[in-house]
Amino acid sequence: MTISAENSDRPGASAVDELYYDPYNVELNMNPYPVFARMREEAPLYYNDKHDFYALSRFDDVNKAVIDHDTFISGRGALLEIIKSGMEIPPGTLIFEDPPIHNIHRNLLSRMFTPRKVLALEPQIREFTARCLDPLVGSGRFDFVNDLGEQMPMRVIGMLLGIPEEHQRRVADHGEATLMNEQVDLLATGEVFAEFIDYRAEHPSDDIMTDLLTAEFTDETGTVRRLRRDELLMYLTVVATAGAETTTRLIGWAGKTLADYPDQRRELAENPGLIPQAIEEILRWEPPALQIARYVSRDVSYYGQTVPEGSAMLMLVGAANRDHRRFPPDGDVFDIHREQRSHMTFGAGTHFCMGNALARLEGRIALEEILKRFPEWDVDWANAAPSQTTAVRGWEAMPTFVS
Repeated sequence: MTISAENSDRPGASAVDELYYDPYNVELNMNPYPVFARMREEAPLYYNDKHDFYALSRFDDVNKAVIDHDTFISGRGALLEIIKSGMEIPPGTLIFEDPPIHNIHRNLLSRMFTPRKVLALEPQIREFTARCLDPLVGSGRFDFVNDLGEQMPMRVIGMLLGIPEEHQRRVADHGEATLMNEQVDLLATGEVFAEFIDYRAEHPSDDIMTDLLTAEFTDETGTVRRLRRDELLMYLTVVATAGAETTTRLIGWAGKTLADYPDQRRELAENPGLIPQAIEEILRWEPPALQIARYVSRDVSYYGQTVPEGSAMLMLVGAANRDHRRFPPDGDVFDIHREQRSHMTFGAGTHFCMGNALARLEGRIALEEILKRFPEWDVDWANAAPSQTTAVRGWEAMPTFVS
């Protein structure tokens, strides 16, 4: 069943016509779940006339479509506005690439995120988190985003790359500015990393920046070579920007969600061993990115309807993550004791998020250290501020009263 998104207040409009999802509506995106629930049942293939896109909302459909990189390609962009603009994608933009070139570049960058390198960061991340939180003890207030969430992820990328701590703040500021201009600056040149690349080229060390500078690989033409400077700048920008924003939003959503469920928060404070599965449930429950966009490379059919070649398709991660078929008996229930089943927050297939283990580690450390100091909190709603971005949604400020 396909339901068109036409104006529901026109004469003679039926109740069915009122089912409408607009991915650019910031207010709707903060709580899209009633709409998503209707889409899963009434319009598992949905079409929006106004913005000219199709959408899938059931878990199995979303999961299979994300994996099918032959039908649903990334090379025209992974955001709806970029696909619709028809803009030329700069080479090396990893999240906007298809196999085989995507696999070549992904294999190179995956060396940044080996389990050994990720886990080795835990003491540094924990020490940085403590430095953020300790001055706030006794103040009665803590902002999940401004006091920790927006600082931690870019600092961690700096740690991972071996960027000196005194320069990590500048990297964090650059990432924040980049994300406030979703379309243009997402494809920024990465010059903020340039001096560190140049320094490591002259002074090799045992770090990831040196690894990336010296790694040899066979490119799509069969040539064995190293990464060019412009390629490395682009890769670092994509990795840092994509990873930082989502983790910042995760920490904000953790603050909001656990304020809404104080009994479960109390369990976590009393038993920190539950925190890893709580992070997993928060990731499922409030994914920072609600959808994955793809360009449709050939006609494909769903529920008796044909999606024509050249269309834009949204795979609704936020809807799939609450599908009762995947998360019985009710995906709209938040439960840190839920049986663990894989969700779609980090994607699937060839574009599965390389930084997923790092994001999970940051989320776990953040909650462990916050709950040690602030086992109870209430949101200061008068000063909470939703982010105005739509590609990755969440909170610009999540201030709380703590005790």
